Amino acid sequence: MYTLYGYPKTRSVRIAWALEEIGLPYDYKVIDLKAGEHLSDEYKAISPAAKIPVLTTPEGTLSESAAIVTFLAERHGMHEFIPEAGSFDRAKYEEMMLFLTSELEQPIWNLAKHTFALPKEQRLEQMRDVAVWEFKRVLPVFSSMLGGKEFVCGSMFTMADVIAGHILAWAKGSKLDLTLDGKLENISVYAQRVLSREAYERAWRKEMAQIAEN
Repeated sequence: MYTLYGYPKTRSVRIAWALEEIGLPYDYKVIDLKAGEHLSDEYKAISPAAKIPVLTTPEGTLSESAAIVTFLAERHGMHEFIPEAGSFDRAKYEEMMLFLTSELEQPIWNLAKHTFALPKEQRLEQMRDVAVWEFKRVLPVFSSMLGGKEFVCGSMFTMADVIAGHILAWAKGSKLDLTLDGKLENISVYAQRVLSREAYERAWRKEMAQIAEN
């Protein structure tokens, strides 16, 4: 039913994780970023922005990871993974999703861009310092929003946890401190909780197996 275009250690793992959580079958097509396959005319016909992840469905193509995982939960979640539409809980879910993608993720992405993602002539060393500063500034906000909850939206694991979990994994991989020297322990406890889920492990293993085959 679905085809996921992705590459290991990118945002595509969010979609694989969501699919694994729900238990949906999917095909995985590797778009080799290092070989520039995302810049090919063939792939741009699927993703005009030349980015991953992309999910093709019987109804059309979807991009943007937060939108894709929300669609999957609404279509297949069977009242799991996402609060009911129109409820206040759903509004808090949307609030969290917007915060995660526009605030918590952006410093990490800026750090990545000015470390390896952008062409060398476009990278600014100072921007890496700014990115670390921004991350330290926004992390306490996330800690406050999370509080003592089991998951970001309360007691139910939702697709917002998929996005949050991956962002925190990305931050750890970028050697960013999730606790601000032990001041924000709820974040590290939460990260351990969501990143130990079997569906996340399966998603990672399947992605790495795909690249090995290619």
